[in-house]
This record gives sequence, C-alpha cells and structure tokens, in this order.
Amino acid sequence: MDVLVTGATGRLGQRLAPALEGAGHVVRRMSRRGAGPGGVRGDLATGRDLREALSGAEVVVHAASDPRGDTWEVDVAGTRRLVQAVDRDRLRHLLYVSIVGVDRIPYGYYRAKYAAEQVLLASGVPVTLVRVTQFHDFVDELLSTARRGPVLPVPMGWRVQPVDVGEVAEHLTGLVAAPPAGGVVEFGGPQELSAAELARAWVAVHGNGAHVVSTPVPGRLSTAFRDGAAVPSGGARGRRTYEEHLRA
Repeated sequence: MDVLVTGATGRLGQRLAPALEGAGHVVRRMSRRGAGPGGVRGDLATGRDLREALSGAEVVVHAASDPRGDTWEVDVAGTRRLVQAVDRDRLRHLLYVSIVGVDRIPYGYYRAKYAAEQVLLASGVPVTLVRVTQFHDFVDELLSTARRGPVLPVPMGWRVQPVDVGEVAEHLTGLVAAPPAGGVVEFGGPQELSAAELARAWVAVHGNGAHVVSTPVPGRLSTAFRDGAAVPSGGARGRRTYEEHLRA
C-alpha cells in the first residue's frame, strides 16, 4: 500500500519507514523539508504542502509531534489540518501514535496529545489511536539529565513500562494492514518497573557510580504516575527489556 509517515525524521519515524518498506509498502517520508529518499514536504504547523504530500495515500501513520515547541499548533491544530488534507476517497487507515496515560496524566504535552486524539475521533476518518509507553532511549536521556554529580534523584513510587522503539515500529507495521480499531489500542514494554529500578539498572550498566535517591514528589502529576496511569492496561507487549537495551 501507499503509506505516508509524518514525523519521518523523528526517533520513531526513522525506524518505522524502513520497517514498512521491508513489509512491501511504498513509503513516503513527510517532513517540513522533505529531504532524503522518499521524502515529501509538508508542514503541520502552517498547512503548507500538506494536500500534495497526502495525495494518493492509502494509509497515514501520524507520528509527528513537537513536545518542546508549539505543541498545540503542531499536535492539535496540525492534526486538524492533516485530516482536512487527506484524500478521503483513497484513505483506508490513519494510525495516530499517542502515549499511554494521555487521558489520565495532568501534563501539558499529554493534554495536547489527548486533544489530537479527539480531533481524529470526531473527523470521521478510519482511525486507530496507538498509545505507546516511553521509549528506552528516552528514559536514558531523562536519567542522564536528572543526574546531579554523584546523586541520581528519581521520583518515589513512579511506575512505568518502557518499550523498545524498534518493536514499536514493528507493531505499527503490523497494524497498517489491519482494520481500523476506531479507538484506542495500547502497546508497552514487557516489564513494569519503578523509576528507582530503572535508575539502578542504568547506573549499573553505565558504571558511573551514582547513588540513586528516591525523592517524594507532590502534586497531581506525581500521583498519576504512582497510581499507574503511565502503565498500559491492555494490548500487546514488546519483548526487549530495559536491561537488554542497556547491555546492547
């Protein structure tokens, strides 16, 4: 099938496009610049070139996001522009990559992802909302940033279930040809872990001698993570553990 991937230059998009091609699909990689093999230009923040990029697409995997910039303009308004630009006579399936817990965790970026889900559900297009857990290498970045000299503070009691980004790409590839779910499906890693367990595994493998300190964090966001809002309640699971990721 003719598949368009938004966010093709991102962490997931770079793994997803080759996986789709390996499954026999014709893949177009959409980004603002449209560079590289199979690249097409389309800007979710402005709507520029979207209709041309989406022309003829049978499947759209919407993986674009802007967590550090103008999130609402790209993730919410951009998703609305995407829906308006799709060729509805050709489109069979639109898969949106979201995050487990966007409906329960009071965090601005998550609220934007949840609002984008609502745009898609109201659009009338054949859709599957694929909520995934945090990627292993994203967890690495968070832990590296959190370290303060010999101390690595982590939120006490936070529960997560990180997943391998390559396995997310494989899972999405399998969903492309499946019937649209018309709602939410979840995909997470094989193990539920506390933030402290993740940190200790990271310290052990990197051998940097940091001391992991579990720190109480007040507030509704912390309560949601302690209550398991970031842990999938159903759906398929990946196979690669966080420790296996670290050893590799």
